[in-house]
Amino acid sequence: EKWDFVLVSDIHEMGSEKEIKRKKFLDELNKKGFTIKKIEDEHLFYGVHAPQHIFRKYQCLLMNPDNRVQTPGGRQSIPATTRTVFNYIFSLLRIRIVHYILQNTVTPDFEKLPDLMKKKVFKAAFPLHEKEEVNEILKDSWASWRHMCREQPITSIREYFGEKVALYFVWLGWYTYLLGFAAVAGLLVFVAGISVFNSSQVSKEICEANTTYMCPLCDQNCPYWSLSDTCTYAKITHMIDNEGTVIFAMFMAIWATVFLELWKRKRATVVTSWNLYGWDEEEEELAVQLINNLQQEPQRYQHSYFCSTIILLLVLLMIMVLIGITHALVIFRVIATALFSQSNLEFLREQANTVAMMLGAVLHYITIVIMTKINKRVALFLCDLEKPRSFSQKENNFIVKIFTFQFFTHFSSLIYIAFFLGRINGYPGHYVRIAGQWRLEECHPSGCITDLFIQMAIIMLLKQTISNLTEYLIPWTRHKLQKKHKHPKKRNMMLGEEEEAEDPCKRQWLSNYERNEVNVFSLFNEYLEMVIQYSFTTIFVAAFPLAPLLAFINNLFEIRLDAIKMRHLNRRMVPRKANDIGIWLQVLEAIGILAVIGNGLVIAITSDFIPLLVYKYTYSPCMRENSTGIDCSTGYINHSLSVFRIQDFEPQTEVPRMLPHFNGNTTLDECRYRDYRNADDYSYTVQFWHIFAARLAFLILFEHVALCVKLIAAWYIPDVPQAVKNKFLIDKRDVLR
Repeated sequence: EKWDFVLVSDIHEMGSEKEIKRKKFLDELNKKGFTIKKIEDEHLFYGVHAPQHIFRKYQCLLMNPDNRVQTPGGRQSIPATTRTVFNYIFSLLRIRIVHYILQNTVTPDFEKLPDLMKKKVFKAAFPLHEKEEVNEILKDSWASWRHMCREQPITSIREYFGEKVALYFVWLGWYTYLLGFAAVAGLLVFVAGISVFNSSQVSKEICEANTTYMCPLCDQNCPYWSLSDTCTYAKITHMIDNEGTVIFAMFMAIWATVFLELWKRKRATVVTSWNLYGWDEEEEELAVQLINNLQQEPQRYQHSYFCSTIILLLVLLMIMVLIGITHALVIFRVIATALFSQSNLEFLREQANTVAMMLGAVLHYITIVIMTKINKRVALFLCDLEKPRSFSQKENNFIVKIFTFQFFTHFSSLIYIAFFLGRINGYPGHYVRIAGQWRLEECHPSGCITDLFIQMAIIMLLKQTISNLTEYLIPWTRHKLQKKHKHPKKRNMMLGEEEEAEDPCKRQWLSNYERNEVNVFSLFNEYLEMVIQYSFTTIFVAAFPLAPLLAFINNLFEIRLDAIKMRHLNRRMVPRKANDIGIWLQVLEAIGILAVIGNGLVIAITSDFIPLLVYKYTYSPCMRENSTGIDCSTGYINHSLSVFRIQDFEPQTEVPRMLPHFNGNTTLDECRYRDYRNADDYSYTVQFWHIFAARLAFLILFEHVALCVKLIAAWYIPDVPQAVKNKFLIDKRDVLR
């Protein structure tokens, strides 16, 4: 005996308000012809089985000559010819229609099932995991760690979980497959950087700069320091910041476009095989509404400029809050740097900036975890204010808002490090300070790109390890604890007493109830996680070429992790029909454009690629002397450091102690700092404006070239394969015949 849905309720007192409300709701289902079976355990379980005429009505509503190929209810719509496959698809249809009717059945008190669940009249409502052949296939070949590298059984996923879940796994598998190429390219660029670890002329100059003394990094207890002390840091910076970075950034801009264009082709092929290419979601929505209530009027499209303005202002307010959190992280790093610089531990004093940066990255990850929960609540609240016409519209509105909030949560700190760190801190004698006390952070003389690399590496590693562990272990632990708690010990039998036969449905219903709860946004959480990861692997990939590799490794586990959760740990999701990934495609396309802008800005502003290029072709020995055996970057470090007279220090700055190896009678009259300023009045030099113009020119050129290449790639790769177009052509001819 099969049941479409199971409702779970606490055992309420006879005559209580909750018991009356429950009875009224079940009576309404009885009036619609539903069969209801009651099983009593620690809770009350109500199995719901819909009458057959509901599904015949659905078939009649959608069975017409213009869409008979798309009809899910009739056998013409089923891509496979076997009765088994038809039964699976029809089973999904039953669950989908029954779910809608349950959600929209109104009691005499004008309450629906969601209202009753809020009032604790019902505890849960879910479809059952069935012991079917397709379920066993998923268990053996999909929801298992040992099949991590095997192709996913997409047909079986569709037959059991529906098209929406199947399309998610098709997209995730396709994304991971193409991510492998980006991972190889990023790894080659990183290895190439390692190969030139010791050969950079810029690094050599820093390592040999024993007599170049830099200005102190804090106001008290910080000595002058020799530039050569940061030799290893300079080598690591060049390992990341080299000519290969530019090529890889351009490659990733093209890769993002090719990925999306190939996905459109993949999606067209898959949904055509399911006979869903021309499926009309609105038509199906209207059909299900009529099945539930023939007198129901469709909800009209509405738009309020006043409401939209209020929503926009609230969204902007939330964005300002998220940017404010980034400012708090900056203040934390500034104060931490000042405190570490005065520490008694030598390591903390010497590595104050790096340690503060790492702690800031960990704190950033913690804020991401906390703000993700808050962002979801705010986004749902804003969606409720909009009063969307349908669930699909609400889902799309929610996706746009939550992605916007999550983008600022994840990337505001990275944007600060990439484009503002070391550029708004002032200069010795005129530092920008927080509350007039703490100086803003500075960049290393070899550039800020290593700081961005460290920040991205820590966030990605924490996000992909801790988040995935908690994503799997928390549901697994909860599931095990619930099973242990829910299964009471068997009662001891008296001599001669016969064991009471247990209802075969009871064990199945109880087992399903013990699984972790799912909701309409469960699949959304998986998409959001992957789209944020996609942002990390494209937007700032110029600073972290290993991002695609980390994402690729993570996704190999993510596919099986999601499969195990859906198959073993969670209740069955309500299967939903879909023929694309919805508004997520527009979000991915927006990320592709942001990736071009972001990587262009990283190379133009964060990287030392442009200043070094300007030096080579304007100020280097190669331009001044007619000599061939000189590296054109010789002298770049000295050229990029400005001179500060020690007598011009601010009053609150203590005159720093000397370095340990100084002669006691030796004093310094000047120190160096990273900038392009005159030694007399500390105004910007001509070189600064040359570099500024070159950065701007490169940014415009890079973005225009990258966007042109993206447009050419989009034009070159058709969205729909010719085989799919030919199939529709033949189908149309057959219909006309």
